[in-house]
Amino acid sequence: MSSPSLPREVVICEVGPRDGLQNESTLLSVENKLALIEGIIDAGAKSIEVGSFVHPKAVPSMADTDEVVKRLRKIDGVEYRGLALNFKGVERACEAGVTKVKVSVSASRTHSRQNSNATPEEVITGFGKCAAFCSDRGRELSGAISTAFGYTDEGIIPLEEIYPIVDAYLDLGIREISMSDTTGMAHPGQVYEYMTDLIRRYPDVTWTLHPHNTRGMALANIYAAMTAGVSHFDASFAGLGGCPFAPGASGNVATEDVVNMLETMGVRTGFDLDKVLTVARKVEEYVGHPGDSSMLRVSGF
Repeated sequence: MSSPSLPREVVICEVGPRDGLQNESTLLSVENKLALIEGIIDAGAKSIEVGSFVHPKAVPSMADTDEVVKRLRKIDGVEYRGLALNFKGVERACEAGVTKVKVSVSASRTHSRQNSNATPEEVITGFGKCAAFCSDRGRELSGAISTAFGYTDEGIIPLEEIYPIVDAYLDLGIREISMSDTTGMAHPGQVYEYMTDLIRRYPDVTWTLHPHNTRGMALANIYAAMTAGVSHFDASFAGLGGCPFAPGASGNVATEDVVNMLETMGVRTGFDLDKVLTVARKVEEYVGHPGDSSMLRVSGF
């Protein structure tokens, strides 16, 4: 039996500095965050989500993102991405100096109200001003669809509810969209179905899968997405992470687990696994508890 066609190489965006740390009770110093970011870049990361530009009372662990970005030693060829949920956040992100700003809308109406205090339609309407602002300043704008596969209080999100969000992003000129499995409810069959359909329907979009490992299916979902044609993925060092507005949503898939699986399969990631493991162990020391990383458990680091 022949194996499904897989990409020869993939792009892994390291989201640990944002999604990995945003739910931690231990607040890391700017120096610690810079050490992690510089370490993961040295390990091979070419795209990194350095933090979010949100109200400090909502996510205290991200209160110093502006300073982190301003103090980063920028390296050519590395994309420094920041998450913003409204126009004020986009302004801050551009002023701080990120390469790309990512905005997000939830496919779940319940999650949208919890996360943004607005309906999905209201959130998207607000992004028009954000798109114009980024365009005027030469900043790229990408979009994410959170709870794209399901939400605990609502169940599976029908694929048909994703189309209007994608269309709205396209109307804003956004051509890079992340499908975020915020609650970790997606399974490989659903991921393959959704991504195959979206790639066929929107061939000019660069699609990213943002998996969470809440139910232990993140690696399988990455494989399913690759067979559908996806080659961009998000992952977090040590498997840290979670959404403050999605109860029970555990961390992202561990970067080192993704790198190990793909490199073993002959899919190039550009990462040095040993260096990724060193960073993952360091972040566990910083936060004071283990993450969710199979490779750290077996590596002896």
